[in-house]
Amino acid sequence: MAEATTVFELLAAGGDDDLAILAPEREALTYAALRKQAEETVAALNKLGVGRNDRVVIVLPNGADMATAFVSIACGATTAPLNPGYRLEEFEFYLSDLNAKALVVEQGSSSPAVAAAEKLGIPLLPIVSGETAGSFHFDAAATGSAAEHGGMAQPDDVALVLHTSGTTSRPKIVPLTQRNLCASARNISTTLALAAQDRCMNVMPLFHIHGLMAAILASLRVGASVFCTPGFNALKFFAWLEEAKPSWYTAVPTMHQAILSRAARSKDIVDAAGLRFIRSSSSSLPPQVMLELEQTFGAPVVEAYAMTEAAHQMTSNPLPPRARKPGTVGIAAGPEVGIMDDSGTLLPRGGVGEIVIRGDNVTPGYENNPKANAENFTNGWFRTGDQGVMDDDGYLSITGRLKEIINRGGEKISPREVDDVLMDHPAVQQVVTFAMPHPKLGEEVAAAVVLREGQQATEHDIREFAAVRLADFKVPRKVLFLEEIPKGPTGKLQRIGLAEKLGLA
Repeated sequence: MAEATTVFELLAAGGDDDLAILAPEREALTYAALRKQAEETVAALNKLGVGRNDRVVIVLPNGADMATAFVSIACGATTAPLNPGYRLEEFEFYLSDLNAKALVVEQGSSSPAVAAAEKLGIPLLPIVSGETAGSFHFDAAATGSAAEHGGMAQPDDVALVLHTSGTTSRPKIVPLTQRNLCASARNISTTLALAAQDRCMNVMPLFHIHGLMAAILASLRVGASVFCTPGFNALKFFAWLEEAKPSWYTAVPTMHQAILSRAARSKDIVDAAGLRFIRSSSSSLPPQVMLELEQTFGAPVVEAYAMTEAAHQMTSNPLPPRARKPGTVGIAAGPEVGIMDDSGTLLPRGGVGEIVIRGDNVTPGYENNPKANAENFTNGWFRTGDQGVMDDDGYLSITGRLKEIINRGGEKISPREVDDVLMDHPAVQQVVTFAMPHPKLGEEVAAAVVLREGQQATEHDIREFAAVRLADFKVPRKVLFLEEIPKGPTGKLQRIGLAEKLGLA
């Protein structure tokens, strides 16, 4: 069978009666029903004046309906999922920045997105959930004319638009084509050796590339099934694990750490889980957490390196029997990966520079942003903004985010190196090293620490521990103990801006 180049073609893999989408306490949706859902959704959108490359903003709670709304709408229009937790002003910004043609919400939704859409004159498309997981229909009457460009999307149409996280500047719009998404789904499902009998349990938010690509589309590409939870919840995780009987799940490191902190209380479920593997992505997985996960679940943990601009996965540690190297993000897993210096020259193995990628999963470029495109694309390569080094076997280590490197009076410090050392302290459960302003040096090293339950440590203890293992200039001058480290909306720990958040700037 020819390789899919559109989301609708991607749905052809599953047999009619095979299960596609599952959810807690709902009947499962088959592949035949999912394909029918996609066809009916595109036909309904066309009647409502929405066609190919028109932007449909989706603001739905995490779960099966969000998954199928994304997949079905992407078959004939451009999806723009937004974080349901945004405030009114944020919705107004994103709806106008995206030039939204319609907004999809739950019927009776009280989301501020509704008020934002009404203020901007954007039509609402409320959805009504059906009996089976992920089945829905629009509760909207056709007004005006049908879509100018109807029917199923073509390979070079834009399937998904997401904004970059915009930690230091106005968020940039990343358009991803049908072809980009299909290439990424192929890369992920190949890396993970996914097959029809696999089942993913999704705990990732579906307004973010990680859950959309790794959990949903990579699974659907091979006719596998996805159990869609309402979002991550450490208290409910083990009950869902028992109900879903997945062969794998994918999450960010903070979620894995929360799961581990409760695993001992659900040992029977953990022992019976029989996971084939566990995947981690979206931020750096401390090697200590990887080891603890493997020991707890008796399954290999594969860490992947990913970005929105690459439609998610760029590199990944391979599954056994191939070698996994904890502390690295593995080998190229789809796109070509290189290391480039400031002048645009690719460096040999062992050279430290900016990680660059190119391939059919990479965005054609930021929207309406020639400055960002000029800065981020060099000779056809996309510059990730991450600093790294590749070993002789092609395994990539990220030494830091270029914007996060701490510049202490000219000495450059990778916060991740300090994290890795502090994570070895027996009392430390979580740590984020970050830059805090300094009147003479410009920046100084600080660390935010969460202690393990029942453990104690002082600032002096942590600094002494670091001083034996790190050069003096890398030892944190300030250590803050927190109940919880501030996280972004997708569960990522955020270094940039942490000094301000914690009152150190």
